[in-house]
Amino acid sequence: MTSYNTWQSPLSSRYASKEMLDLFSSRHRHSTWRQLWIWLAEAQRELGLDVSEGAISQMLARRILTDEDFEVAAVEERRRRHDVMAHVHAFGVAAPEAAGIVHWGATSCYVTDNAELILLRDGLDLLLPKLATCVQKLSDFAQQWKDLPCLGFTHLQPAQLTTVGKRACLWIQDLLMDLRNLERARSDLRFRGAKGTTGSQASFLQIFHGDHAKVEQLDELVTKKAGFPNAFTISAQTYSRKVDLDVSNALGSFGATCQRMTNDIRHLASMKEVEEPFESDQIGSSAMAYKRNPMRSERICSLGRKLASLSHAFSETYAAQWFERTLDDSAIRRMDIPEAFLLCDALLILLQNVSSGLVVYPAVIEQHVAAELPFMATENIIMKIVEKGGSRQEAHEKIRVLSHQAAHIVKMEGKANDLVERAKRDEYFRGITPQEWEDLLDARTFVGRAPEQVVKFLGQEVEAALKPYAQKIATASEAELQV
Repeated sequence: MTSYNTWQSPLSSRYASKEMLDLFSSRHRHSTWRQLWIWLAEAQRELGLDVSEGAISQMLARRILTDEDFEVAAVEERRRRHDVMAHVHAFGVAAPEAAGIVHWGATSCYVTDNAELILLRDGLDLLLPKLATCVQKLSDFAQQWKDLPCLGFTHLQPAQLTTVGKRACLWIQDLLMDLRNLERARSDLRFRGAKGTTGSQASFLQIFHGDHAKVEQLDELVTKKAGFPNAFTISAQTYSRKVDLDVSNALGSFGATCQRMTNDIRHLASMKEVEEPFESDQIGSSAMAYKRNPMRSERICSLGRKLASLSHAFSETYAAQWFERTLDDSAIRRMDIPEAFLLCDALLILLQNVSSGLVVYPAVIEQHVAAELPFMATENIIMKIVEKGGSRQEAHEKIRVLSHQAAHIVKMEGKANDLVERAKRDEYFRGITPQEWEDLLDARTFVGRAPEQVVKFLGQEVEAALKPYAQKIATASEAELQV
């Protein structure tokens, strides 16, 4: 049977990276279970329990599951209806000398939950440098276009000018918040460790004949072997599902940022001011051959919406847990945790691709600025009249009348904004010289400190945030889309 005969997630067939797909693969997950059993056996041996060196050697030799191992486990699970015990059995078949000590004193969540925490940690370690790379790409864009005036928009209506680079810094600032959120989620992760059935460590206390110190040492040893600085002191059968919710909130917030940013890009593309990359052989529409649809940004909005929506499911799963644990968290987490990371990974690939190839059309931007600038310049014109000894109120009334006349021909006749030409012809404004008119209408004087803000923001906040990722950013490969 080929893959075309069964449903596949588009995340695996179209969007996510190989390294993230590998991380959440069944082989990696269940091989991580085996590694956890090895660490437990090693720690038990180091603390004096009867675990032979031969048992550990056999376990190490069969740490990575083969296809045959999966088949053995599948047969056992159909019989037992218990995935962990099926894999305990399969590991015992593969390493017979260890069959009697695999999972000694542990509960299922020793492998399921600790493995999940390892996947969360390693998944965040894959995502963080990719996000930092996207920020760097956008920072390069912001630096390049920090001085180019463009229309600002409030209420989606033309407002005071900003610059192309300053607007990009709005996106970057939100992405820095996402970077911080993911870093915090990563640094907050702790190992579940060896806690037993309800988190009390009673089974391990029995194994060590009431020696509390050795139980604590066991917990510390497996935590250290797994590469975590510390473990939860308190847990139930599972680690708190609040951890999953915390991570999902950080991922979901990034999904919202992606939508926010690419919605701007989609609007800018409709105005022909800024476009995402468009390949020479790319087709925008099956019917309208001339179209250059922003399909990358639209895909980002779509995947970002899905990612942001998952936080609600994680919240419900956490809230639905009873006492020390209920199993209604299991099936949904099998889907939601991998999906959240694969979605975030796919978004970062797309975001890097877009950020690396944004195209700016200065002539179009200047044309749009020129259409609105006369209205924006009215306050400056009034101030110039006052500077020359005129009345502010008289100047205001003159400009009000001329503005309404100009607006009429723009809206009713579809003609260009001729407010400035009307003012130049009006005897009242004859005192303003041609050079002064040119200075009054220089778009660069309407952007305030936008260029300086870009330089300060990039040089201080962005540079500091990206410093830990400098090497990863320098060696990052180009983000290529599969489709």
